[in-house]
Amino acid sequence: MIDFAVRVLNVTEALPGTKVGNHIAGQLVRSGTSPAPNYGEAQSAESRRDFIHKMKVCLKELRETMIWLRIIERKKLCPPERLADIVKECDELVAIFVASVKTAEEKPRK
Repeated sequence: MIDFAVRVLNVTEALPGTKVGNHIAGQLVRSGTSPAPNYGEAQSAESRRDFIHKMKVCLKELRETMIWLRIIERKKLCPPERLADIVKECDELVAIFVASVKTAEEKPRK
């Protein structure tokens, strides 16, 4: 998750210093770096309910990050080759977190 956050920061630094670029960069920094510390909190959750909540926060932020990355792609604010890997990684992380939340919600309580 930390490596993903660093890659997000690298993308934001490549965005143009325009009003649009700066706005998107700020949003992307927030949503793209948030999953790492939230995942750290999930690993120390006080209960299953707390774990699920923190994992859902990670998932929400990853989905928001994906939307910002797609906007960057469509607006052509960054070369496509620079975005391809991080878009793929974000998509994979979303799938992982969806599966993890589903498993945690379905697992019978002891």
